[in-house]
Amino acid sequence: MIQLIKGFKDILPGEVEIWQQIEKITVSLLEDFGFKEIRIPIMEHTELFARSIGEDTDIVEKEMYTFRDRSGDLVTLRPEATASICRAYIQHKLFAKEPVQKLFTIGPMFRCEKPQKGRYRQFYQINAEIFGVASPLVDVELIVLLTTLFSRLSVSDIKAHINSLGCPECRPGFKAALTDFLASRTENLCSNCARRKDRNPLRVLDCKVPGCREEMAESPSLMDYLCPECLQDFESVKTNLEALNIPFVVDKRLVRGLDYYNRTTFEIQTGSLGAQNAVAGGGRYDGLVKELGGPDMPATGFAIGFDRLAEIVRLNIPEYVKTPDIFLAVLGKQNQSLVFEWKCALGIKGVKAEMDFSGRSLKSQMKRADKMKAKHVLIVGDNEIKEGSAILRNMVTKEQVSIPINGIVENVVAKL
Repeated sequence: MIQLIKGFKDILPGEVEIWQQIEKITVSLLEDFGFKEIRIPIMEHTELFARSIGEDTDIVEKEMYTFRDRSGDLVTLRPEATASICRAYIQHKLFAKEPVQKLFTIGPMFRCEKPQKGRYRQFYQINAEIFGVASPLVDVELIVLLTTLFSRLSVSDIKAHINSLGCPECRPGFKAALTDFLASRTENLCSNCARRKDRNPLRVLDCKVPGCREEMAESPSLMDYLCPECLQDFESVKTNLEALNIPFVVDKRLVRGLDYYNRTTFEIQTGSLGAQNAVAGGGRYDGLVKELGGPDMPATGFAIGFDRLAEIVRLNIPEYVKTPDIFLAVLGKQNQSLVFEWKCALGIKGVKAEMDFSGRSLKSQMKRADKMKAKHVLIVGDNEIKEGSAILRNMVTKEQVSIPINGIVENVVAKL
């Protein structure tokens, strides 16, 4: 038997309905906040991710699904969506039509990493991006949007973590101080951090290895090195979050895993998933559009881990199965074609209808209807056809009424 590739998963009935509900609520909220959907390809030139994410990141170094196509081009299954949305924003000159663009996309991403709870090699994200606005108020808007979404999904065990990563002017001083701090602790760092501490020391702050986190407890804080503009920007974020009664904590170790972030960065963390506690995160990436060949345009955005979010929501809703509105129990194969016409007509009118095609006994069909948790059963046999009325049974109250066969579709719709 051929089975799934490790790190991939099937989303089965009973679970997919939860995903659909999350997506429905999310899209509605994003549209209320002025976002428009964009659909991007799952494969891009590898250079796009190497330039945007950063060549010294774990994602580019060892997690991307990269290969050469038949033309010899190096291509990659997208490990995240921001770079692709930026590429589309630049390529189609969306900034010329309207510099301020609010875009979202929902879909699969791919990373060849160790599978964990809520973390797969094919995983799904909800991404929202805002281009063309430098004001820190839009960073606040994204955090408000996220906390509102989780509230609507009845996810209560969450907390917003925020930090500032500074800008190209103030970050070099912090990097120098951090490099000096790490120099005396190399032997206590994991192999990845020992390798990255000179080339990209900020990645050490992002390490989840317990030993590294202990070593970094007394590390320098970027807050002490922010230039006046970055400090004012971050104070504005905090002040406006407080004004909107959005609880948050300032987390000096929050740097995210991608090189393109600057200034405000944030995560929404939960206590429901163990060590992998971030269910959403993002921040500002003002230099990325220019880095990828576009105009010098500010930008900010976030990504939600759909798989993780679905697991949390499922803790509150163990099963969300759409059950039939009505089950058509037909007796006698000679009556199946007629009843099948009714089934199709009901479906066209928005009534979820099911029927049995095997010609089984009424008892067997009633058992199947009960197993499917059908709300009603319409019983039709030779006697009902002869008398011109079918029997409609309420499966909850057990009440039965006669329904005229003449105009039966409209009659059933009226009764339901």
